[in-house]
Parts: sequence; C-alpha cells; structure tokens
Amino acid sequence: MIYLDNSATTKADPSVLRSYEQVAEKYFGNPSSIHQLGAETEQLQMKAREQAAELLNIQTSEVVFTSGGTEGNNLAIKGIAFQFQTRGKHIITTEVEHASVYETCKALENLGFEVTYLPVNEQGIVNPRDVEEAVRPDTILVSIMQVNNEIGAIQPIEEIGEQLTRHPKLFFHVDAVQGLGKVPLALSKAHVDLCTFSGHKIHGLKGTGILYVKQGTSLFPLFHGGGQEQSIRSGTENVAGNVSVVRALRLIKEKETKHVKDLEVLKEQLRDSLSSIEAVCVNSPREGAPHIINVSVPGLKPEVVIHALYEKGAVISTQSACSSKQKDKSRVLEACGVSDARATSGLRISLSYDTTEKEIQDFISLFTTVIQNLKAVMG
Repeated sequence: MIYLDNSATTKADPSVLRSYEQVAEKYFGNPSSIHQLGAETEQLQMKAREQAAELLNIQTSEVVFTSGGTEGNNLAIKGIAFQFQTRGKHIITTEVEHASVYETCKALENLGFEVTYLPVNEQGIVNPRDVEEAVRPDTILVSIMQVNNEIGAIQPIEEIGEQLTRHPKLFFHVDAVQGLGKVPLALSKAHVDLCTFSGHKIHGLKGTGILYVKQGTSLFPLFHGGGQEQSIRSGTENVAGNVSVVRALRLIKEKETKHVKDLEVLKEQLRDSLSSIEAVCVNSPREGAPHIINVSVPGLKPEVVIHALYEKGAVISTQSACSSKQKDKSRVLEACGVSDARATSGLRISLSYDTTEKEIQDFISLFTTVIQNLKAVMG
C-alpha cells in the first residue's frame, strides 16, 4: 500500500508504541497518589515534560499535555475568550483555519463574541497588514495556523507576531499541528503565546498532544476537577501517552534536521509530475510545506478518484480528514478564489519522512491511469 494521507494521520513509530506499552505496564499508578508507585509515575511524567520543553525550546512550566489538536485549539481559544471576556469579545482568525479553530470561533459567536475572518490570497496566505488593521481596542485573541492542513500554505507567523507586539494586551495563538517537524517555528521569536501540537501527526499516538502556554498566560479551563496540568486541564494524566508523544517529538525533530531537504525534493518531483497531467490543476503554493500537495481534477468527484486509487493500493484524501465526509466544496479552496469546479474536486496528497521515491513514482503511474480511465468513462 502506498500511504499518502499523512496529514490525516501517520503510522505510529514502533518505538513510540513500545514506550507507551512499557510505561502503561510498569508505571500504571495515578501520579496524584501519595504512595511510591504514584510518586514514580509522577517523576516519569515530569521527566517527559522537561524533555518536551527542551525539544520545543520552552520552559517546563509552559508544557500542557492534551489529547491532541482539537482539544488544544479549543482550550487555547475558549480559554482566552472566557478568561478575558470582560476586557473584550473580539477575536481575529482567517477563513482557512482547521475546523477545530473555525468551528470553535463560530460557536463563540453564538455566545456573544465577535470574530473577524480574514481573507487570504490565491496562495492561501493572509496579509500581515490585514491582521494589524483588524485589531481593535476590544481584541483579545488572534488565532492563525502555521501550515494549512489542506494546501500546505505557510503563514507569515513571525511577521504577524512581531506586529502584534504593539498590542501587548491581546494573545497570539498558533495552530502548528501540520507544521511540527516539517516547518520551523521559533515560538519566542514569533512572540507566540499559545501553540497547539498533535501526536498522531508526527508518528505518535492518537489521543496525545501538547499545548504551549507562555508563562504568564492565563486560561479559563474547559475541565474542572483535580487541578492537574497546573489547573489548566484537570483529569488523571495519560502518563503513557504523554511519554509517547515526547518520544515522537524527539524522533520527528531528528528527522527534520536530517531529512527535510529530501522531503522537499520528493514533493517537487510529485508536484512536477502532477502538473504535467492535462486534467490536473495544482492548488498548493510552490513555496508551501514540504509534505502537502493539493490538486483538483475538475469534472471528477474526489471520492470516486479516492476509491479508485484505493482499489489499486494508493491512499490519499480530500479536504481535511475532519471534513472529508462532507460533500460541500472546500472552504479553503473557495477562500483562495478558485473556481467551483476546482473547489469541489480537491484532492490532498500528503507525504511523510517514510515516503520513498519509488512510492512517488508508482503513485504517479497509478494516478495517471486512474484519471485517464475515469475521464474515458465520463466520455
């Protein structure tokens, strides 16, 4: 099987699975318990937290373990909204955010918050000047993704963060789920206050993640209870999962250092080959993330193409996995100004560091054949 749906989820690394299993078997105590087993489990989690902080170049107290991207985004956005609503109820985001940001903002509108959804250009990139001009006295939060999950567009996070320093009372949240391990992000340099990461996008396990919460940033918790995770996220800690996500983080950082150029070369080969197919329109910007290519085949339903490819042993997706079962046009492609025919036929092909050149070559051959056959059937 040629697996090219890595932006939806990645295959867990065997060593990550082993780390989870070993911790779950040996350190099964509740880290809040006062007995020795609980203390040993708590010490292991603290070590994992310290390692995560080192890998992300942040402070240990700024690491909050979560269940993944959706929880992290909800906790960051709602946490700021509820905590600072007496100061203001205005939030700024973009039209191309992941559903866990976009729908969270829509939900907050129902609670009396006002949200500005900024447009993007044809490359899917927001203008930093638009962000600056959208700020109002009652703005409390700006939430902008680092890498778009559908087309791979990279937002100018550092430039936006620098501009937002002129407004010290608002907070800057970045959804970095798709960029982690592929596109560098210096959190302090970009003046980011909150940043979301997910384990299963980096060969970790589903249900694991990290939210960076800059020291001094106060969040209204979504869960109340025992006060775990500095009272930001109550609930008995998933120590085995937390240890495993740090293992995955270490591995992806190593791969980024050694192999990101190789990934970029593979993507360019794929892009050039797809561009040469007459029926295919490439939607991703050339200077985008090194692992995502979005294309459209106007006239063909994306689900038909996906099923035909799957029968031949290749796996890709349409839109994001969280939205792919919805038949409407892609909100992201629509925001980029493409035609309805392209916005309703988008296909996402996403690589990982495990993807080989032969797999790309074989995929291009399969993809070309499938498109030709389907076009012939369509007449």
